[in-house]
Amino acid sequence: MNFQQLHEQLRLELVRRISRGALSGSLLSRQIGLRTAHISNFLHSKRRLSLNALDSVLEAQSLTAEDLFSASREYLRSKKDISQASRVPLVSDYVAMHEAQIREKSVSEMIPLPAEYLAHLQTRRTPGRRAWERFVAVRTDPTVTKSMMPAIRPHSILIIDRHYNSLTPYRPPAPNIYAVQHGAKLLFRYVTFQKNCLILRPHDIQYPVDLVELSAEEFPGRFIVGRVCASIAEV
Repeated sequence: MNFQQLHEQLRLELVRRISRGALSGSLLSRQIGLRTAHISNFLHSKRRLSLNALDSVLEAQSLTAEDLFSASREYLRSKKDISQASRVPLVSDYVAMHEAQIREKSVSEMIPLPAEYLAHLQTRRTPGRRAWERFVAVRTDPTVTKSMMPAIRPHSILIIDRHYNSLTPYRPPAPNIYAVQHGAKLLFRYVTFQKNCLILRPHDIQYPVDLVELSAEEFPGRFIVGRVCASIAEV
């Protein structure tokens, strides 16, 4: 990574922090003693920061050059994932739940999607998911997904983003539909977490709610396989 790339990686990291609400341009301006307009121009790629200003930003945000190197490698890995995502492996429920890297023998077919179809999707994953292959597809069993109609149609092929196992709504206030490991089964449900229990809610309120009890050492992301990010349904 050269100086120009390091400079750009720092800008991207600051923009990410601002988008998450953890930082603002005015706060950064106060932290490093530069005018807000100067910071705004930097964040919008209209001007560069001096070496001294870059050092001040790194110190104020508790960042190191190593952090930026790691972020850059993660970004390139994400771009590689996206470039491969136009063809998603169709696998069994078991493979979707348990195989971090999908083996060739586990793939029944590749599901073609339009180029860059999944490129805009954001990730919210636990650290243990970093090494997992991101997108998989599963074919739904109508007896399992009947309670989710019409949100999920019979015989659908669902694309699961296994790098999104957070309970944070993707597009609030709309709830996420998750693929969830419930014993040996893969269920598709709306999910909330209360009192050490994952509450799996169906779309059709005539069906019962399922509970997944967590021990003190377990966390919700352990059972959330991923967010259902696309559906291919028969008409």
